[in-house]
Amino acid sequence: MASSPLSVPGSTTAVDERHLSADLAMDAVTLRVGDLELMSSYYENALALTAIEEQARVNGEVHRVLGRGSMPFVRLVATPDLPGVDPRQAGLFHTAFLFDDQPALAGTVLRAAQDPRSRFVGSSDHLVSEAFYFTDPEGNGIELYRDRPRDQWTWANGQVAMDSLYLDPNTYLSEHVTEDVAASPGLRPGIVGHVHLQVGDVESARRFYVDTLGFETTVGSHPGALFAAAGGYHHHVAMNTWNSRGAGPRATSLGLADVAMTVPAREDLDALTARLTTAGLPFADAGRSVTVRDPWGTPVTVSLPGTSTEELLTR
Repeated sequence: MASSPLSVPGSTTAVDERHLSADLAMDAVTLRVGDLELMSSYYENALALTAIEEQARVNGEVHRVLGRGSMPFVRLVATPDLPGVDPRQAGLFHTAFLFDDQPALAGTVLRAAQDPRSRFVGSSDHLVSEAFYFTDPEGNGIELYRDRPRDQWTWANGQVAMDSLYLDPNTYLSEHVTEDVAASPGLRPGIVGHVHLQVGDVESARRFYVDTLGFETTVGSHPGALFAAAGGYHHHVAMNTWNSRGAGPRATSLGLADVAMTVPAREDLDALTARLTTAGLPFADAGRSVTVRDPWGTPVTVSLPGTSTEELLTR
């Protein structure tokens, strides 16, 4: 039986019982790190982030939020006794940071490339976007990208056309780095645009992220991968098995600790908890946020907008 939308009091927008809100936005990603000062200095230098807030826990953990201006990009959790990132296990493929225009992207790419602790791993024209890829000092993937205007995206049968065409990084930088972004790339805004995950199998990922969480498939034909989004974006999340096929639940280790996103209203969270209940998945409802674990044990937190850095630190 087809589901009907729920009316949100005081709003002209209906809440879809089956899907996440079209106004969903990705939030700061949480990484467990072995060397907090190394990783902080890397993200500050390579991505032009600044430390926004910090909290020491009674268990000895230190949580530090970094971002641009008041916009959090990443939360680093110091857990030096954990094993390192295993590239064959489920977890993070990359966190993708989205910039408004080509100069803002180029300035950050130049900054990341000049940091000797960065490992540059490629660049691609994806038709919907232009992207550059790095790995941080502890093995976490990073994508820096900007979107092409949506009227230049091509859709067919509900799926968006994406590709991985060659994009020459030196030519791109020479064409788009301006004096102001070369000097101060951190003055340009940015956000977490999407998160790309490593998973054990695509079908389990589809059942969780699409059928239950409520994303909609945007590319489902790519070998070993699935791309999904809310509101007609090309993707807010992606899941692949390129390095991790057959991986089981994650052991606690350095690397990805939480995938976070926001939805507009409590009614969106209510629709989500109804789907999770129907699916028989345990979850934690804190009022302003709902947290559930994916099939590989990665926490996914869906919150209301306006999460303060203090709230982010206490997760």
